[in-house]
Amino acid sequence: MLAPIAWRTPPRHYGPWERVTSLLTEALVARGVDVTLFATADSVTSGRLRAVAPAGYEEDRTIDAKVWGSLHIADVFEHAGEFDLIHNQFDFPPLCYSHLVETPLLTTIHGFSSAAILPVYRKYNGRTYYVSISDADRDPELDYIATIHHGIDIENFTLNTSPGDYLLYFGRIHHDKGAGDAIEIARRAGLRLVMAGIIQDQGYYEREVAPHLADGRVEYIGSVGPERRDEVLGGALALLHPINFNEPFGLSVVEAMACGTPVVAYNRGSMPELIEPGRNGYLVGGIDDAVEMVRRIGEIDRGGCRAVVERRFTVERMADAYIAVYEKIIGAGAGPIIGSIATERAPDRR
Repeated sequence: MLAPIAWRTPPRHYGPWERVTSLLTEALVARGVDVTLFATADSVTSGRLRAVAPAGYEEDRTIDAKVWGSLHIADVFEHAGEFDLIHNQFDFPPLCYSHLVETPLLTTIHGFSSAAILPVYRKYNGRTYYVSISDADRDPELDYIATIHHGIDIENFTLNTSPGDYLLYFGRIHHDKGAGDAIEIARRAGLRLVMAGIIQDQGYYEREVAPHLADGRVEYIGSVGPERRDEVLGGALALLHPINFNEPFGLSVVEAMACGTPVVAYNRGSMPELIEPGRNGYLVGGIDDAVEMVRRIGEIDRGGCRAVVERRFTVERMADAYIAVYEKIIGAGAGPIIGSIATERAPDRR
């Protein structure tokens, strides 16, 4: 399992790719799958850990992302012969190593940062295997072996049927995530807004967020880790997710629902795959629609929000789906991988 190295796996607070990588790794190990996690040296896993980077480059700015990322990727491919399958969670760079080894490569595409990276994915299309994290995030020129929605560790999220008096924004402070729109929605709805997340664009924060903090109607609490996440998510009347881009998935959306907190989201990207209108939230077209739906948020049963996650977005469901993909790649005649991974190689797909 090849993790990103921006943050520790699992992350201490922010780090959605690392979080999903950790959840999947631990679920696979619990099922008896032999997993070696390639991650930062301070990572924590019940599988075997291999590391060259001492820490995440977002946590230790003395670590050069390109240098240590290159060494990190090279390490897994230099040991490729020890494994039946390499599962890449590290975006597009590992694809460039895929034809140097016989071991099949599966890549979970966590989203496309820009169209500029697509030539790499297109070059190795049909030669390696791709999983999309939502149907909405599929590129029409790529072939996918499956769509597998992320799952969460639902036991670490508590259903709260008596929320507080605030709306919640939970995500990067950035135009893409709609922090400014969330503030305006809360203002028009006459409700207090709590904002949690890393500041990814300092200029945007200074323009769109900081001026609203003085009167106490908007509170910025920084990046929230596992120790406070349950309390903050569960205490909200609703999660505002007014995204200005096509969100590939949205972990915070599912995590909020696991606490019983409905979501009001702009109808973009994967949101229609996560939100069942009237049951766990509302899909809206803009600020005006969002304000109207916030005023109707009490019509949603918070227990129903959690029920959607229990049915569709657990880590157990995610692990089962990935095991099915692994077995398909390794070969139908190789037998199950529970207990020990089969050794039959995938056929040459060139």
